[in-house]
Amino acid sequence: MTVHFIGAGPGAADLITVRGLNMIRECPVVLYAGSLVPAEIVAEAPVDARVLDTAPMHLDEIIAEMKAADDAGFDVARVHSGDPSLYGAIAEQMRRLDDLGIAYDVTPGVSAYAAAAAAMGKELTLPDVSQTVILTRTSVRSSDMPDGEDLKSLGQSGATLAVHLSVNNLAGVVRDLVPHYGEDCPVVVAYRVSWPDEQFLHGTLADIRDKVKAAGITRTALILVGRVLGGADFDDSRLYAADHHHVLRPKDKRKV
Repeated sequence: MTVHFIGAGPGAADLITVRGLNMIRECPVVLYAGSLVPAEIVAEAPVDARVLDTAPMHLDEIIAEMKAADDAGFDVARVHSGDPSLYGAIAEQMRRLDDLGIAYDVTPGVSAYAAAAAAMGKELTLPDVSQTVILTRTSVRSSDMPDGEDLKSLGQSGATLAVHLSVNNLAGVVRDLVPHYGEDCPVVVAYRVSWPDEQFLHGTLADIRDKVKAAGITRTALILVGRVLGGADFDDSRLYAADHHHVLRPKDKRKV
C-alpha cells in the first residue's frame, strides 16, 4: 500500500501530469482539496472509490483515512493543488506516515507561477534583467516567516518575485517592495490561474492595490513582481548565439 501525493496543477484539468492522472484512476481511495482541485480530475477516480474532500477535515482525520486504507491494503491518491512541494502542507502528513510505517511517494504538478507566466507569454528570467525567481509569501493568518525571509530582505535582490497567499496583505507587499523596486515596477495579480474565471490584473506597485480592490479579489491570487513583466530591454540569451559552442554544437574548425 502506498499514499501517492499528487500535484493536480493550478486549475485546468488537463494540466495534471499523465502519471498523476493514472494514479487517480487506479486508487481505491482518493483524498482531495475540494476548493482547489477541479471536479473533472476527481471524476477520474474508479466508480467504486472512496472519494473524500479534505477541506473540512483536520490533519488527524486525514491521517486516519490513510491508516484505514493501509489496514485494508488500498492505495491512496492524495491530491493537492498546484505542486505539492510548494505550500502543500505535505511534510506534516509524511511525518505522520513515517511514524506509522506507511509508504508514500510524490508526483509533482504545475505550479501557479509557471501557469501564470505561460498564460501571459512571459519568461521570468530575462538576461540582464533578472536571472532569479523567488517564491515566497507573507505572514497574514498563517505561520510567521523565518528571520531574513521577509519581503524587506528578499526585495534587496531585485529578483522576480512570486508572492503566494498574500493578496489580502497587498498593502504590506507594496510598502516593503517600493524602496527596492520603485513605484513604477510592473506587477501582475493572477487570480485563479487556468480556471474558467481566471483574471490577470496588470499594474505597477503604485496602482495595483486600487485595481485589485476594484476587482474585488480577496483570495486565490498570486502576486508577481519584477521588471521582466514589463517591456524591459534585454539581450538575447547566449544559449543560441552563433558564436556560442558546447558539446552538442562544437566549434567548426574550418571557419577558424
